[in-house]
Amino acid sequence: MVKQLKNLVGPQRSDQSGDRKYRIINPTDGKSVVAELGYSTADDVAGAVAAAAEAFGTWRAMPVVRRCRILFHCKELLEQRLDEIAESVVAENGKLYSEAEGEIRRGLEVVEFACGMPSMSKGDFIEDISRRVDGYIYREPVGVVAGACPFNFPAMIPMWMFPVAIACGNTFVLKPSEKCPNSATLIAEIFKDGGLPDGVLNVVQGQRETFEALITSPDVAAVSFVGSTRAAQSVWKVATSHHKRVQSLGGAKNYIVIMPDADVEQTVRAVIHSAYGCAGQRCMAASILVVVAGAEPILERIIEAAKALKLGNGMDEATQMGPVISADSKERIEGYIETGLSEGASLALDGRDAKVEEYPNGFFLAACILDNVRPEMRVARDEIFGPLLSVMRAADLDEALDFVNASPYGNGNSIFTSSGGAARYFRNRVECGMIGINAGVPAPMAFFSFGGRRNSIFGDLRAHGPDAVEFYTQKKAVIERWFGVGKTDSVWGR
Repeated sequence: MVKQLKNLVGPQRSDQSGDRKYRIINPTDGKSVVAELGYSTADDVAGAVAAAAEAFGTWRAMPVVRRCRILFHCKELLEQRLDEIAESVVAENGKLYSEAEGEIRRGLEVVEFACGMPSMSKGDFIEDISRRVDGYIYREPVGVVAGACPFNFPAMIPMWMFPVAIACGNTFVLKPSEKCPNSATLIAEIFKDGGLPDGVLNVVQGQRETFEALITSPDVAAVSFVGSTRAAQSVWKVATSHHKRVQSLGGAKNYIVIMPDADVEQTVRAVIHSAYGCAGQRCMAASILVVVAGAEPILERIIEAAKALKLGNGMDEATQMGPVISADSKERIEGYIETGLSEGASLALDGRDAKVEEYPNGFFLAACILDNVRPEMRVARDEIFGPLLSVMRAADLDEALDFVNASPYGNGNSIFTSSGGAARYFRNRVECGMIGINAGVPAPMAFFSFGGRRNSIFGDLRAHGPDAVEFYTQKKAVIERWFGVGKTDSVWGR
């Protein structure tokens, strides 16, 4: 029996009303069906928003300590079922089991962070700012929040959003990725099993039209989104035009600068992990390697290590890289390689003909490397989202920084060096939101905030950490004055 994915609306698990049905195909074998579901209609979305709106009054009135106790219990259930969630991620996404486990644990860190909301949601108070006048500011939830997630981290990114939102007292309607909806739906079921009241967390399945119906609903107060830059900008424009608060994270083109004095072994290991982890399908993946003159031997080692990566099933411990998400994605990445060659790049490593004997229909693409890439090329400017690493050559650190800062994105960039001076120079001059110093994936922990600059983010506030608390709450300022006994009948006046 093929699993039928439902919408979760209030207390109900219901089928989608749309006429179209679609299947989630396992990218490893290219044929087995992970789940089957339909598309949610505007009426389905309206029902989910109505359930969230109805639950909001009771949920926001629940003391924050009690809300967080429920979240803590949900966290315990997630940990108990971690293997089940990880296997779900591998089946629908294709990444390694270790990568799936890692993303779930990063999501759990955000849940842990959200459990500390009693400390983070405190306001400010000043007594007697004027005679017998007190002033204070306190936080309250914004209302119903809508969120949509990409396919590449189907378990982690939902947990970037709704745990903090509901800890703050909001209710939430989640639209998982239409390519990988199973894991997010499973996690939502676990949160409901953990004690979330009906309507606090709702799930609607669908594509772009479903989310557009969500973000234009008059009862939705805020929108959280992670996806491509084109989609993120569109979400920001539509949502802000409907007077929503918006947090919209887009794509990236991340650079790693290698200095001649970099530690060879550590650099090679970090670059391979950054460029080819999750088959390069993550917004923090290294897309471009800038080799500063003198560091060429390190590049040679990177090419050797990339060539040796073993493709296969993510559940096999010997596998070092899984498939890309779909046949269309594989074809698109291969098209970028041809584009790069036509623009003058050279092919240092060609993984297009890779085959995995046990899975002849799988969407596999081995590690690829384009050398002699220039900043004006499409492969240097577009987000490709796959196991393709482009190499630029720089005479010195200043030229390397010119390459990095010419990018239209500003997500996360790294430098590998043994020089504190070079690292500090890079840190102060690179234009991005997240910086790695001898770290290939400079993603901050849950108690910091995640996000870039330029075309990597639309809106002022980033994901998780303190920015998330700001985003999912709004402030009220109160000026309070009580008159004395001479002005009232109160015996408590001064």
